[in-house]
Amino acid sequence: MADVLEVRAEIERSITGLTLCEQLRKAAEQYPDAPAYSDPDGDGWSTLTYGQARQRVLEIAAGFAALGLEPGDAVALMMVNRSEHVLADLGAVHAGGVGCTIYGTFAPDQIAFVAGDVAAKVAVIGGPEELARWEPVLDRLPGLRTIIMLEGAPGGDRFMAWQDFLDLGRSRLEADPAAVDARWQAVSADDPVTVLYTSGTTGQPKGVPLTHANVFYEVACTDRLADLPVQGTQISYLTYAHIAERVLSLYLPLVKISHVYFCTDLANLGATLGQVRPVLFFGVPRVWEKMMARLVAVLSTQPEEQQQAVRQAMAAGVAWVEAGQYGHTMTPEIEAAYEKADGSLLSIVRGMIGFDRAQWTATGAAPLAGEVQRFFAGLGLKVIDVYGMTETTGAFTGNAPGAYRLGTVGQAEPGVEVRIAEDGEILTRSPLNTRGYLNRPEATAELIDADGWVHTGDIGSVDEDGFYRVVDRKKELIITAGGENISPAEIENHLKEHPLIGQALAYGDRRPYPVAVLTLDGEIAPGWAQSRGIAYETLAELAEHPEVLKEVGGAVEAANAKLARVQQVKKWALLGTEWTPESQELTPSLKLKRRVVHSKYADLIEGLYTD
Repeated sequence: MADVLEVRAEIERSITGLTLCEQLRKAAEQYPDAPAYSDPDGDGWSTLTYGQARQRVLEIAAGFAALGLEPGDAVALMMVNRSEHVLADLGAVHAGGVGCTIYGTFAPDQIAFVAGDVAAKVAVIGGPEELARWEPVLDRLPGLRTIIMLEGAPGGDRFMAWQDFLDLGRSRLEADPAAVDARWQAVSADDPVTVLYTSGTTGQPKGVPLTHANVFYEVACTDRLADLPVQGTQISYLTYAHIAERVLSLYLPLVKISHVYFCTDLANLGATLGQVRPVLFFGVPRVWEKMMARLVAVLSTQPEEQQQAVRQAMAAGVAWVEAGQYGHTMTPEIEAAYEKADGSLLSIVRGMIGFDRAQWTATGAAPLAGEVQRFFAGLGLKVIDVYGMTETTGAFTGNAPGAYRLGTVGQAEPGVEVRIAEDGEILTRSPLNTRGYLNRPEATAELIDADGWVHTGDIGSVDEDGFYRVVDRKKELIITAGGENISPAEIENHLKEHPLIGQALAYGDRRPYPVAVLTLDGEIAPGWAQSRGIAYETLAELAEHPEVLKEVGGAVEAANAKLARVQQVKKWALLGTEWTPESQELTPSLKLKRRVVHSKYADLIEGLYTD
């Protein structure tokens, strides 16, 4: 314990009084010509340097002040990842305000709740698509004075075009630069830097205020864990409503002077990876699953002789990654076999998919299937787990490239206390913890106990070397009719190892055995069907095809072979639709909304027990 507190004190001393405003000033003064943000522009990129970015941020801050934004006021943000998103967020902070990114998939009622709860005075949104979500509830938001639109601003006093806003800010900054300087210099480390709303699997989302001190402690921990170079490249593609993306591509780059490239459409992620070749890459499990499925599909089209060569090379990659784990021994034979495989094939494949310069590849937000982790290990990539939540400013445990154990979420981050409660719940205490939910004292009391421990709601364990494992959500464990405790996530991960299966839900609480509801992967299934000469019109039709059902049945059998008898799926159903945030089965961060699926497919699930 003493060591943990000493490390904590050391980190806190290194970030004392630091704010985003001061850090951006340092970055712009020390690296004025270093590239900061690049947006896609036709076949190329449009780039702002750190010097240009800070000037634009000050202009935006002046613009917000001119619109009546006072210190402590909130600016709501809803747009894809692009430089304007980051600049508007930082501009709000420099004006003494708070940026609040709202999930772009939120329904109008959810938008009204969040914008009202955070008391947003100004909103910056992308264009007509976002406006269509806001318009039905604007009459419920009288405190929202101005809506700035990057594209397609309609007429009316309440709306403003982005360029007009920039022009306003520029003229105000030129007229009175001291006023803006006074604003950002008055910002303190204990002030909130953002309020993020949990996407939530049930009920209304909860607002989580995080301070500059919270953010810089997380940045310091991430920097120690990943050991990234200064002025590296990276991609921003996950929503800024998610804490992981905020830390990795908004806050951390200001310290590492990173060059951030924006991927505005997930469909272009593969091409963007090839162009940017990032030094770090974080993906939620679904992103890694999709990339694996595409690569498997490509490899399956190669001649058998070449496929065999790839399998042999990847076996050497898996052995190398496994031997490199904490407490394992790397033998000269394993090292030599890997270097041979890497030189002849693996490094070429990594280069083809844009990971040839990647020094830190990670995942989080939900469990990553072991089969997916082993697949990328076969390419010589350590896709390592980190674990945390919005309420802890992101990760509070993590694997590091030099200290990792597959199947775990790593060790406690520097200066962070973690323990397992008597009922198995994971608790944590550190400078990363939020002070509580916005306007929710009862929920705050449930989250943080009297001794300052955050109750994560997750069940876990820790081994003798301090590596933590997350079993499942405390409230989501299945207790069968026979009294067995089962993790649905473990069953689901094994089911999703087959590329045809896009999503899976395991069910069985108070039932004699588990059953599963499955969906086809809408990207992989068409190619799989085409390679087998299967004709179909719709995904729903494909889901009923005998060959597809046979293949999925084999996937269920393969999953069952890896599970204990009480965990094995006895019956299953395959849907002809995909689950998305828009269809409500997934949260915006692509987590499964179990209660929604339980309700939506109640008759189907019941049929699996009665047929």
